[in-house]
Formats: sequence, structure tokens, C-alpha cells
Amino acid sequence: MEKRNPRDYAQEWNLLMPLARIDLIQGKSSDYKKAIGEVIYEAMLAILKVPTNDRFQVITEHPAEGFLFDPTYLDIQRSSDCIFIQLTLNEGRTVEQKQRFYKAVADGLYQRLSLRREDVFISLVEVTKENWSFGNGEAQYVTAPQ
Repeated sequence: MEKRNPRDYAQEWNLLMPLARIDLIQGKSSDYKKAIGEVIYEAMLAILKVPTNDRFQVITEHPAEGFLFDPTYLDIQRSSDCIFIQLTLNEGRTVEQKQRFYKAVADGLYQRLSLRREDVFISLVEVTKENWSFGNGEAQYVTAPQ
């Protein structure tokens, strides 16, 4: 099978490459953390239309004193089970896609882990394609200079 140039993928999948950072208070099991990653990845596939295997996630646990949040901001009652999900992704998703993604993640975490929807804080950070390097010191999704 011929090896494809990453730039070819960029043309096919204009909205590639999310990087998920998941933060939570320490003490949850490996299975719990794995399930969080799976729910996020499934929502990325179904809603954000990322390609299969485009899964890059960092799960970080923090001591309670290093994981601060307002328990009642916007009249949402958060508990010590609150998690932060920050997804960095290429710009271009619609508001409707983002709303569906938020709901799919919150609902999925509730169904899989009984994590309250109020305890799911999500932030999306949109960037342009030249902001990614997958290795070799190259920006694989940027057209090479002629």
C-alpha cells in the first residue's frame, strides 16, 4: 500500500485533528478515565466528523487543592467530580455541531459513568491548520512552498 502524504488528508478532512486535554481530581480508576476518553472520542467521530484513529488525548489528575472551579457559576451546581475537557481543533465547525458535541459528551458520560451533566465543563479552542506539527518539525497540513 502506498504511503500517503499528510497534506492529502488535510484536503480530504478539512476539519482534522482535535487534541483533547481532560483534567479531573485525582483518585478515579483507570477504567473511569479510559471511559471518559472513549466517550469524547465517540462524540468526536459522530458529531465533529474526525477520521477514525484521529485520537490524541491527555488525561491529567490533580490534587483537589490544585483543581479549582466555582461550584455555582451560572447557577450550575458542580461537585468534586467536575471534569474539564479542552479540545483544540481546526476551526470550521458550526455552532450546531458544537452544541451537539457538548450534549453528546455530557449525556455519554452520564450514561457510562453516572457523571452528572453539571460536572462536565467543555472548552473548544479553534486554530488554523498551520498550528499543528505531527512530528519531524514540519507543519504537515500546510501546503509546501513552491
